[in-house]
Amino acid sequence: MDSTAKFLIFLASSLTLFLLKFLHKYWWIPFKIQRALSLQGIKGPPYEFIHGNNKASTRFRYEASSKPMASLTHDIVPRVFPQTHSWINTYGKNFLRWEGNRAQLVISEPELIKEILKTNDGSFPKRKDDSSIVHKILGEGLATSEGAKWAKQRKLANHAFHGESLKNMNPAVVASVETMLEKWKCREGEEIEVFNEFRLLTSEVISRTAFGSNYSEGKKIFDMLTKLAILVSRNYFKTPIPGIR
Repeated sequence: MDSTAKFLIFLASSLTLFLLKFLHKYWWIPFKIQRALSLQGIKGPPYEFIHGNNKASTRFRYEASSKPMASLTHDIVPRVFPQTHSWINTYGKNFLRWEGNRAQLVISEPELIKEILKTNDGSFPKRKDDSSIVHKILGEGLATSEGAKWAKQRKLANHAFHGESLKNMNPAVVASVETMLEKWKCREGEEIEVFNEFRLLTSEVISRTAFGSNYSEGKKIFDMLTKLAILVSRNYFKTPIPGIR
């Protein structure tokens, strides 16, 4: 057998092995998980090959944000999490959904939430995925860390948000609001984009209370954070193609 034939056999074997592993990860395992939970009464939107429910989530979010809310209400779940709201109505308070090939069991019953977060919190560790967008942005912050590192960061956060600390921020918050209202007086009779104004107000308050500065001095940083948030929202539900993510 010449070297060319051996190479072709090796190539065919490698491709076959890759295909089997690929199908095992992106078809067989999701199929087994979906069937096992279905037998226990847990339903959910069907798994789509590779994409899971990412395409459906993107579609729900686009449809919800493409039109104004019908009325002013505190019931914002259909607007903020339209896919979750729709699937709860369709499959019940507890259902299975898919982020790519990763299964996610959504729990919305208060007693079960208490069981997970309080009674048996040690049995449900936080998601570990160094390649995820959220982890790359937040790093080992309070939202992603656990154990001693989490306890240390929580202690620091408790001090920053203690009642007395928050009272000391009141003058800065009042000054920020007064600055905004003065600017509005100069635009009497004009239409004001309130969403953008409150976004600027939030940035101004953070600048004054956390950094002793103001929004105009940190504008570049806030603009970069806004762009980063937009990129995350656009790409969060995109499915990375194996090997070229």
